[in-house]
Amino acid sequence: MDGLLLVEQALNGVQLGVMLFLMAAGLTLIFGIMDMINLAHGSFYMVGAFLTATFTGLFDSFVLGLIVAVPLAAAVGVVVELVALRTLYRRDHLDQVLATFGLILFFNELVKIIWGPVPLRLTPPEFLSGQVELIPGAPYPAFRLAVIVVGIAVALFLWVLIGRTRLGMRIRAGASNREMVTALGVDIAPIFTAVFALGAGLAGLAGAMAGPILAVEVGMGEQILILTFVVIVIGGLGSIKGAFVGAVLVGLVDTFGRVLLPAAFKLFLDPSTADGVGSSLASMSIYILMAAVLAFRPRGLFPAYG
Repeated sequence: MDGLLLVEQALNGVQLGVMLFLMAAGLTLIFGIMDMINLAHGSFYMVGAFLTATFTGLFDSFVLGLIVAVPLAAAVGVVVELVALRTLYRRDHLDQVLATFGLILFFNELVKIIWGPVPLRLTPPEFLSGQVELIPGAPYPAFRLAVIVVGIAVALFLWVLIGRTRLGMRIRAGASNREMVTALGVDIAPIFTAVFALGAGLAGLAGAMAGPILAVEVGMGEQILILTFVVIVIGGLGSIKGAFVGAVLVGLVDTFGRVLLPAAFKLFLDPSTADGVGSSLASMSIYILMAAVLAFRPRGLFPAYG
């Protein structure tokens, strides 16, 4: 494999990683701060993609569609938290898993009712439809670069929010000792709602950015949710830094595994067998990475709330 192709695949891995980070950042905050297992997090990813496709067509502008869709996805998260999840905070995790799995089924059927079962087409904005030559001879899609930039910007925003603001201090305090914060006169319920809305909005943003790359279809949230949980386990529950590092690691390992492993097996196997074996091992590579990390760092790479 030549150097230019390696650079291209590295960028693909980082792009996948920042997409996973947008999902994992919100989910790790919800789990680490609210102690809530939310299997329906992928549903906000799906809702964000469908809303962006709808408003992009309505306004004939991807940017305007994105600006409208992400707050709406966050608003859907607020409604879900207030109506369905607030009573589950003090219930055990099995109840949370069953309830949020029911929400997955609800959202999938609701999307079918509103938008139908046929996937929607979402095209990137015209100014991001071309390619950029970061390195001479290695053009790369401008929209994928924009996804990387957005992911890095969100990571910086969350780092400042959680680590450098009064709201972030209250979030960290509520996560560490909820009873003490309540005894000091801080109403923790609105903070939890804000955290859930932030997580839903980030998931909606991830879905919006994924729409032009993947299909906007019913059930798309479940496909990315498993990878998101892997990222959180690797990075550490409740850690924004861990979510970012874990997401990039998973993106790079998954991307390079799918490219390099079939090519490596072709050195001593026939092409069809090599493709099959290499693809299977590539699918396993991120779980092997997770097992290796947990063997040395059982709580993940970074401590919570970092």
